[in-house]
Amino acid sequence: MTTPIFENAALAATIGDDFVATIELRNPPNNFFSLDQIGGVADALEALDTDDACRAAVLCADGKHFCAGADFSSGGRTSTTDDLYAAAARIFRTQTPVVAAVQGAAIGGGLGLALSSDFRIAAPEARFSANFARLGFHHGFGLSVTLPRLVGEQTAAELLFTGRRVKGEEAVTIGLADRLADLGSLRATAHSLAREIAISAPLAVRSIRATLRGDLADRVEAATAHEAKEQERLRATADFNEGNAAMRDRREPDFTGE
Repeated sequence: MTTPIFENAALAATIGDDFVATIELRNPPNNFFSLDQIGGVADALEALDTDDACRAAVLCADGKHFCAGADFSSGGRTSTTDDLYAAAARIFRTQTPVVAAVQGAAIGGGLGLALSSDFRIAAPEARFSANFARLGFHHGFGLSVTLPRLVGEQTAAELLFTGRRVKGEEAVTIGLADRLADLGSLRATAHSLAREIAISAPLAVRSIRATLRGDLADRVEAATAHEAKEQERLRATADFNEGNAAMRDRREPDFTGE
């Protein structure tokens, strides 16, 4: 049996009778990055933090992709960067452990959302990408902090400079994901890990999590402030326009450095 606890246009959250909540993104097939989505995740997690029936959560998505980043058919901007990153900072300040179940694409801001979780279970078909430089853009969502924290400085630099896609098996190998699961068992595997967490003493888990994360939320908030300024600066360049056009046209971009 599940109990609904939060719903908006982009997602819904429920709590099961095993102390595990499910937060499901519901804008299929791509689950494009939006303020409704990120603000909704923050709202749901804040609600779960004060609910004794929840000790861990699974973050998952309905549709082909976990979160395919920004919708470039609308120019890549769906709301103000400041509002999005304020919602992102709220996510990092919540206390409930989260296991993300990642199928399809976790790209750009979608990668940032996946990395806000404590653990990631990836399908072999999953594709992780920080594709910002391929768009003539600066990365965001605190990836300056979260990506090197997981994969190391050198691998993070490579992924950010090239924007290349990392599939599920490689993601586990480099530390971007924690476990691999077939698409059909992806959510069950994520739920199983969340359940393992939920049967531990909840006060101890939150205390350990706070110790391990340390000042992560503060560092993410500081990083997003810088990232937002660089994104705004680069948004005015010809290269950003070319990157968007190339993405829409599914071709290699021809950047000029202008």
